[in-house]
Amino acid sequence: SVFVDVDGLRAHVRDEGPRDDPMPLVLLHGTAASLHTWDGWTTTLVRERRVIRVDLPGFGLTGPAPDADYRIERYVRFVTALLDVLRIDRSVLAGNSFGGWLAWETALALPDRVGALVLVDAAGYPLESESVPIGFRIARIPGLNRLARVTLPRRLIESSVRNTYGDPSRVTPALVDRYYELTLREGNRAALARRFAAGRYGDDPARIRDLELPTLILWGGRHRLIPPRYGDRFHRDIAGSQLVIFPALGHVPHEEDPSATVAAVREFLSRIDAGATAARQAD
Repeated sequence: SVFVDVDGLRAHVRDEGPRDDPMPLVLLHGTAASLHTWDGWTTTLVRERRVIRVDLPGFGLTGPAPDADYRIERYVRFVTALLDVLRIDRSVLAGNSFGGWLAWETALALPDRVGALVLVDAAGYPLESESVPIGFRIARIPGLNRLARVTLPRRLIESSVRNTYGDPSRVTPALVDRYYELTLREGNRAALARRFAAGRYGDDPARIRDLELPTLILWGGRHRLIPPRYGDRFHRDIAGSQLVIFPALGHVPHEEDPSATVAAVREFLSRIDAGATAARQAD
């Protein structure tokens, strides 16, 4: 791990893999998660790709934004600054949930710098959830969210994490400990409430149809926070996209079963690499 000055924050970053990768993979976690959610993918991908993970503002060891601005535009600016600091001209952005929203928003803002997208149970449309983790519900309720700035008990965190898994038996005590302990970073609990207050998903979903780049969509079939029908909608709205459903997995399929999900990513990246090679040979 390193801490890098990015847009006014000391961002917690892990940058691994070969330095000569022409299009590194940048992984963006979801609300209340951290860069550790991508551990399983990274173990496999760093053998052949440069993989960059970051704790987004308000979460993990990066901690709260000094200006308390958690609008999506602020996060896009943060990712842009991260690419600048790391001198990455072009990348593949992969994001889960809120991180997926951030990924496609960044792709629209930086079409020349984002060569492909991997959307994992991504946000983007007006949301009708079938089940919302209790921690998220508390963070959205005025009054209760002020209490959450002081305390979020471990058992509440455990309930929330189990709610996001297709198979809750996969949730280990060590996993719960990691999620819980990272909420204890000063300012993170208050940032969670402010992130929800900064805006809900789906203000302008028609913009998703403007995406014109290779896109892989991964979805958990047992996902109740952002149900599978939203994966279908991304697939319809993004021309040429590929949708892969994992019937037994939930909201964080990359974390719940990294081996199965990263296999789809590797296949997708191989096709992109083959297309780029063919284009160079044609030139």
